Amino acid sequence: MKGKEIRQRFLEYFYERGHERVKSSSLIPKNDPSLLFTSAGMVQFKGAFLGTDSPGYSRAATCQKCMRAGGKQSDIENVGFTARHHTFFEMLGNFSFGDYFKKDAIVFAWELLTHWYKLPKDKLWVSVFEDDDEAIDLWTQHTELKNDKIVRLGAKDNFWQMGDTGPCGPCSEIIIDQGEAMGCGRPECAVGCDCDRYLELWNLVFMQYDRSADGTLNPLPKPSIDTGMGLERITSVLQNKQNNFDTDLFAPIIDAITAKAHISYGKDKKLDVSTRVIADHIRSVTFLLSEGLMPSNEGRGYVARRIIRRASRHARKLGVGKPFLHKLIRAVAEASGDIYPELSKERERSEEILKFEEERFFRTLDQGSELLDEIIASVKAAGLSVIPGAEAFRLYDTYGFPMDLTMEAAKENSLRVDEEGFDEEMKKQRTRGKLSWAEDQAGISGVVNSIYNNAVRISGETYFLGYELLETDAIVTLMLKNGEQTDILHKGDEAEIILDKSPFYGESGGQSGDRGIIQTEKAVIEVRDTKKTPNSLIIHRVYVKSGTLKQSETVSCRVDKRLRTAAARNHTATHLLHAALRDLIGDHIKQAGSLVTPDRLRFDFTHFYPITDEEKQKLEDMINAKIMEDLPVATHTMGINEAIDYGATALFDEKYGAEVRVVEIEGFSKELCGGTHCRMTGQIGPFMILSEGSIASGVRRVEAITGTASLALVRHKIGELKTVSELLKTETPLERLPALIKKNKELEKELQSLKTKDMGRDISSFLGAVKEIDGVKVLISRRDGLNQKDLRDFADKLKEKLGSGIIIAASTMDEQSSFIAMVTKDLTGKYHAGKILKVAAELAGGKGGGRADMAQGGTKELDKLDAALNGIYDIIRANH
Repeated sequence: MKGKEIRQRFLEYFYERGHERVKSSSLIPKNDPSLLFTSAGMVQFKGAFLGTDSPGYSRAATCQKCMRAGGKQSDIENVGFTARHHTFFEMLGNFSFGDYFKKDAIVFAWELLTHWYKLPKDKLWVSVFEDDDEAIDLWTQHTELKNDKIVRLGAKDNFWQMGDTGPCGPCSEIIIDQGEAMGCGRPECAVGCDCDRYLELWNLVFMQYDRSADGTLNPLPKPSIDTGMGLERITSVLQNKQNNFDTDLFAPIIDAITAKAHISYGKDKKLDVSTRVIADHIRSVTFLLSEGLMPSNEGRGYVARRIIRRASRHARKLGVGKPFLHKLIRAVAEASGDIYPELSKERERSEEILKFEEERFFRTLDQGSELLDEIIASVKAAGLSVIPGAEAFRLYDTYGFPMDLTMEAAKENSLRVDEEGFDEEMKKQRTRGKLSWAEDQAGISGVVNSIYNNAVRISGETYFLGYELLETDAIVTLMLKNGEQTDILHKGDEAEIILDKSPFYGESGGQSGDRGIIQTEKAVIEVRDTKKTPNSLIIHRVYVKSGTLKQSETVSCRVDKRLRTAAARNHTATHLLHAALRDLIGDHIKQAGSLVTPDRLRFDFTHFYPITDEEKQKLEDMINAKIMEDLPVATHTMGINEAIDYGATALFDEKYGAEVRVVEIEGFSKELCGGTHCRMTGQIGPFMILSEGSIASGVRRVEAITGTASLALVRHKIGELKTVSELLKTETPLERLPALIKKNKELEKELQSLKTKDMGRDISSFLGAVKEIDGVKVLISRRDGLNQKDLRDFADKLKEKLGSGIIIAASTMDEQSSFIAMVTKDLTGKYHAGKILKVAAELAGGKGGGRADMAQGGTKELDKLDAALNGIYDIIRANH
């Protein structure tokens, strides 16, 4: 069977048995800060398993896109060297949400493998949790499996749990014996061995318990099923291949690599490893780019960049000395585009992004090589034999310079690299990356805890009335103070309130939450912010201004109309901006983030080059024209597939339900959006772009304002112009300014000339302060009032007069002290200017560093300057 047929048969089998065929969710999980990427089929169903979501079906089957690169589940270092490891893979899975349980899961799996896929029954084994007698009985009673093919294993291998608490249960793994030729040859080789003989095919998880905080396992009222089988793995077995990369899933990609690199696959082990690394990584990169992820230095983007650079490094091992990975995206799109249409739809844009990233990597390799040469020279000059791990990691992390190239260069210079130090820095970086992507979700994830999940189970989601109403009555269903549930709030309390229904918009989709007032006859409560959880619970963050509020009380809610209206203006303007960017700049523009507040709007989008002033003016003109046309802004509710067919723009990293809301600006824009909007574009008022700039590689940001904020800015600018005119005593300041600027430059030039002459006269007076340390002349000088450039000129003149020695020059100007250290070339083998200045700057409460011959630094703690300068003589003695 071909890989496509294997995938299709799996989904058809379960569809015929009452399962909903559910589309793969995004690789970028929405509202789940516990994951960098979607790593299993069950991720999109977490809410269903926890009881906080109702998907509308009780059985499901999927082929899920998965990534395991970064974090605990990373397989990246093994990719290419083993037959089974991948960063990107597809997971086949069937799920039951309180419907069928162990018996049916076992029968389904056995029937599919042995009757549909026709795997030999005598080659199949099963592992079960050591205490799960029920599973053993079901396997022997309802399949042809014998007891001697069932192995009991411990919790490490055969007990699964979602987290420290929550749903969990034993699992049963189906294993195929691939024969002694695939084994390790050890006499004790058996099920559970790490070699490839006993290959794990399919894991069946029986979620039957709820683990409490004290570790107690309580039976779930509705046990569920979660299974997972790697498509690449089952394909290799059915196609009788010993390596996943030899299947037809990878063949078109490997053919493209070998053709473009002018090599053969299967003839050289080292070249084969690099070919497999590139084949795996280009799949990962293509899928990630198709979903709108941009390479960066943080979180998920950092992982994407690392994968690209690892693939580029292996391309160099194939002898490819220029960017070529982007040329492989077509092969991935052609291989999988019929299953995942986003690959074909986004192919050209993905190619452009990847080519840009490759070119950037080649440039940084050149920069890294220069820095490595400096590091090697410094290490040798210091008489050392080891390149510090921190320096090697700086090359890797800042410049993307591969560790193996650093090690090669070190070996060529009879040095080695501190690998342990490098690994320690790598651990720190992984922690930083994990914190970065977790912090991205912190705004709402911090409030999504078991209390709120229980509230959803008991009372259901908050019914949002805010599209039509800004005022309504509601009932208090839950109150939290300091993270704990309470039945009463008093004056001065800060708390979080849940209502059965609410007109307050909870922060989501980039739009900030509403503010306003909640009150009763006895209390006035200020709503300072509103959040929305992934399971549609609206959380009102409040301050009790007066009175008391009790659980279950009826309250009156009133949204701040002025702020809501301003936010709506900015949100509708954001849609206009998105459409205008695509119209004027190109279809490759994709939304990469947004923020809508009452004050302003911020729109991030994928693009490699700055928007010119002319383009900005065209954008403003087009958007203001659409505003003045007073176009209707309509909303439609429809199915997700119907919305896409209707032409609505969707975001890949957004999780959409079966029904979605489409916001349509007549004849100009259609977007999936749950935010609040104007009824007509004319309500937006004047639109003005405040700024445009880069925020990451390939990502730009526009900030803009509308309505009264635009009017206020115009008035402010007119006022500034009036003040300038009054100061210059002219009605035409623009005509007067060039002459003033010219005159100012002439005066500055004259002043600089006087300073230079004065400096030259004073140099000889400073030379009298020269001291000798171990036969080396040392000159420490302070001359205040010099900027950084003048200070360097001063130090250069001192060095010129001194001939050979060490010069430290310092100057204080505008509440800032600056240092410059210079070591003449004949002494850089013994003394290092960067190290000397670093210690001196630290003594002065500042920072500094640099090369062996020249270094710079500074401090704002002016009172420590003289003491630091006096301490430099001891520093020089210590650094000899």
